[in-house]
Amino acid sequence: MARRSALLNVMAGAAQKAARGLIRDFGEVENLQVSRKGPADFVSAADRAAEKTIHAELAKARPRYGFLMEESGEKAGADSSNRWIVDPLDGTSNFLHGFAHFSISIGLERDGDPFAGVIYSPIHDEMFWAEKGSGAYLNGNRIRVSARHNMADSLFATGIPFKGKEGHDLFLGHLKAVMAVSAGVRRCGSAALDIAYVAAGRFDGFWEAGLNPWDMAAGIVLVREAGGLVSDLDGGADMMASGDILAANSHLHRPLAEVLGRASGET
Repeated sequence: MARRSALLNVMAGAAQKAARGLIRDFGEVENLQVSRKGPADFVSAADRAAEKTIHAELAKARPRYGFLMEESGEKAGADSSNRWIVDPLDGTSNFLHGFAHFSISIGLERDGDPFAGVIYSPIHDEMFWAEKGSGAYLNGNRIRVSARHNMADSLFATGIPFKGKEGHDLFLGHLKAVMAVSAGVRRCGSAALDIAYVAAGRFDGFWEAGLNPWDMAAGIVLVREAGGLVSDLDGGADMMASGDILAANSHLHRPLAEVLGRASGET
């Protein structure tokens, strides 16, 4: 059983503390008070409470670090090198519909690059964590990306742009192209958790456009430390700024990128 660093203990502890409220409210999903943020984009009282808990725990342990959080936005810190990137509830729509595929994602960006990450699935009690140079783990056991070479044998995951978001035609082109050459495509509704599943070898690859830094910061570290490759959809390294991500094992990253690239040219 691997031992976490002090940094990862802080991150995992914050995630677990926030998860208590999410688990409680998940059991009473019909009673949640929900406000509308935008078209088909909901934020729950549970979401805000989880973020408040995570912020308090991280700020107590590392008071000089800055924050970038889904609900509260950016807060500068005295330490300009380190910034927490937090999604307190990735998969809000799943949560509100009683679908247990959701997660808490906490990433640490150091000098502009994802350095450490924790992704926690509260209902399944699965804690994924990674720190640069130290490998990736699930509940203390080392994880690695899959070893599949062939697209035809591979299972991929993606995210679908919902009502009010652009890119529907591009997504449909991507989906059609990947469906034609793979064993299947899944859309589960929590990008952070889907990326963690790539790190654990459950998915052979994941792609999505239009994400935010808090959707991918922790997952980028996990996939890299699990031996995979992460880029934007064009093969570049500017995922956090572009909002586009492609994560896969080293055998499938380029073939998947080529399939998506051809589909983009045809759309």
